[in-house]
Amino acid sequence: MDRYEGRRALITGGGSGIGQATVLRMLGEGGTVVAADVSEQGLKDTVEQAGAHAGRLTTLVVDIADETSVRDGVAAAIAALGGLDVLVNAAGILRSSHTHTTSLESFNRIIQVNLVGTFLVIRESIPALLEGRDAAVINFSSTSAMFAHPYMAAYAASKGGIQSMTHALASEYAKQGIRFTAVQPGSISSGMTDGSGASKQSAGPGLPEDADMSLFVKLAPALGQGFAGPETVASVVAMLGSEDGRFITGTEVRIDGGTHF
Repeated sequence: MDRYEGRRALITGGGSGIGQATVLRMLGEGGTVVAADVSEQGLKDTVEQAGAHAGRLTTLVVDIADETSVRDGVAAAIAALGGLDVLVNAAGILRSSHTHTTSLESFNRIIQVNLVGTFLVIRESIPALLEGRDAAVINFSSTSAMFAHPYMAAYAASKGGIQSMTHALASEYAKQGIRFTAVQPGSISSGMTDGSGASKQSAGPGLPEDADMSLFVKLAPALGQGFAGPETVASVVAMLGSEDGRFITGTEVRIDGGTHF
């Protein structure tokens, strides 16, 4: 399947987890990809995993929480690709704490990386996307944007903002040919959820030591298969950014194995 032959994609968070899986998926379908991440080591791992497809992969160290880094990084990505057709905003952080002990600095950091960072990358990419072919943007919301995930108030707020922003952008740019959708991963094993991510923008949740684990009983996948791998989400992202997703915009797709019926 070569749905991405001739398509040019920029994927943030491409150094680990779902972002990395998406890079590999789109390369495998014939795409030309720029993987951006704050972790240089993570990007090196992505190149190694790309194997024979590495010739169509460019990597860039970008901190999505920093406006100058985003501006320079997106410009470099567009130059390397010769344009832009698909943008995937997979970079983000997940931090957990009791809300009454959460510092303003910590709360703002989560908002800055997840919500503001996503906005900055989109803003810098839109001019190129307007010139792209069948342009599509896939943002990363979360099941926490709609369902109760304890100890994650700041994260939920950031992902809820991304989801609402996705709807607004879809309306604003529909007539100009850019599709905007969001995915809501849940019960997915990745660097973000298990703390193994190489990127500072993929840090693990770090639940409080005295967390009430009974609150998480209802957060188990209904399919009975345990947590799914990041490639499960990457396959849906690839569909949304391809011709197969041409009639999908202004909505979100939940990928959680039935955890949140």
